[in-house]
Amino acid sequence: MSKNYTKYIAALLLFGTNGIIASFILLNSYEIVFLRTLIGGLFLLAVFVITKGKFQGLKNKKHLVYLLASGAAMGASWMFLYEAYKEIGVSMATLAYYCGPVIVMALAPLIFKEKIVTAKIIGFLAVLVGMFLVNRDAVMHSGFSWGLFCGLMAAVMYAFMVIFNKMAVSITGLENAVWQLGASFITVAIFTVIKQGVVIPVTSENVLPILLLGIVNTGIGCYLYFSSIQQFPAQSVAIWGYLEPLSALVFSAIFLQEYLTTIQLLGAMLILGGAAFGDCFGRKSLPRLF
Repeated sequence: MSKNYTKYIAALLLFGTNGIIASFILLNSYEIVFLRTLIGGLFLLAVFVITKGKFQGLKNKKHLVYLLASGAAMGASWMFLYEAYKEIGVSMATLAYYCGPVIVMALAPLIFKEKIVTAKIIGFLAVLVGMFLVNRDAVMHSGFSWGLFCGLMAAVMYAFMVIFNKMAVSITGLENAVWQLGASFITVAIFTVIKQGVVIPVTSENVLPILLLGIVNTGIGCYLYFSSIQQFPAQSVAIWGYLEPLSALVFSAIFLQEYLTTIQLLGAMLILGGAAFGDCFGRKSLPRLF
């Protein structure tokens, strides 16, 4: 389990830099996601072939359908997220996106029959209050903006991604990530072709950040992520996932000079503190509610 936690945390920290890297790519949101999924998918497929992997997922069509649905949801989620990056900034977009784990936490008892204990309810409520504080000013000053809508839709698609992936229990490890990214790429490619055709204007300044985002953050990051989340309860995946917005906040403050107000910092502390409390104290120490 410690190995899986290490892989999961490493993936979350990589994902926390996604917005930073994307800010250096002068393309629109769906073009960035198209290239990201293409390069990341080809990288993982090459590794899978070199290591002589076999597609065992074809033996269980039901689980394969779940995994393909998860990949499609991931592609849609990323397109919404990168649009939110452009509209409302990395910090705000990331925190709106991480309403997704809240949805997973709420649905896990119904879908996966996971027990809810008091500590997880407390952590869940703290996260909700934190999300309100973080997004309150943006909603009050700008109303329900397109950027905030994209961030919240990314959160909904994130929840579908995690839930469907965990339902594909027989497809694990590198194969899981290959199917996942493949389905994600096809989803984004269809949207991109309908939107503008197949021509994407990549300049020399964009090459390095695109390769970094595709190979490291997507290829390696998705392998670490999807090969580890199968080993944890869905609620733990959701709660520990808040390490990603924490790292994104830190990185955006350091590299993009995006700073939060005092109220937003308090909200961020509630989100991350509630998430950690819910997982760390939500195992056996407090009584079960259901």
